[in-house]
Amino acid sequence: MPRKPLIGVPADRKIIGLHPFHTVGEKYLTALTDVAGVTPLVIPSLADRLSVDALLDALDGLLFTGSPSNVEPEYYGGSPSTPGTEHDPARDALTLQLLPTALERGIPILAICRGFQEFNVARGGSLHQQVHELPGLLDHREDPNQPLDVQYGPAHSVELCEGGLLRRLTGRSSIEVNSVHGQGIDRLGAGLRAEALAPDGLVEAFTAPDAPGFNLAVQWHPEWRAAENPVSVNMFEAFGSACREETST
Repeated sequence: MPRKPLIGVPADRKIIGLHPFHTVGEKYLTALTDVAGVTPLVIPSLADRLSVDALLDALDGLLFTGSPSNVEPEYYGGSPSTPGTEHDPARDALTLQLLPTALERGIPILAICRGFQEFNVARGGSLHQQVHELPGLLDHREDPNQPLDVQYGPAHSVELCEGGLLRRLTGRSSIEVNSVHGQGIDRLGAGLRAEALAPDGLVEAFTAPDAPGFNLAVQWHPEWRAAENPVSVNMFEAFGSACREETST
């Protein structure tokens, strides 16, 4: 039996009690196993102890997950964060090395929420730190007092850009997505192409068409109950297929 593709998933570094742990949300891992049909491997955020090239030699794809933390604004020339903003410098140090090298090598990439923002920053783009405070933009945050089914339920539509990857994968011109983010794209990074726009014009998905391999970054959370959502199934199956092609090269 052919081996399943091995997909690297960079971890968040969290202090639990008195000790640091490296963690990944289970919903991302089960979307990979159950829908993409691949084997996830959690990568600890130990950039100074790991070789990016050695990691990529061993992997057939990368999934960059969402997280409660935000990318440090120093990486995109942003102003200092509002006091109390959660950051994860260990994850930044790993992902912002992995992304450009993986893109150059054509390693398949799926990036979600924080991963979407990391991808943009890795390509020289910038972020809005408080989307809800900007004139003309919607409040894209979830209500933390609601049950998870409501927080991750459909929040707004996005228009899929004509000729883009998402239109091709889904066969649709618009889809309904959840909305669980406070930050968002300000300036798209070099060589990135918008794939989906929110009703307020905020970029909600993009690709790097100049990169040799499959890549897709989305601001929403397709991993949430992915097997029950046809659009999520389209995305994860396409990612899994690209990773299977990687195993045969």
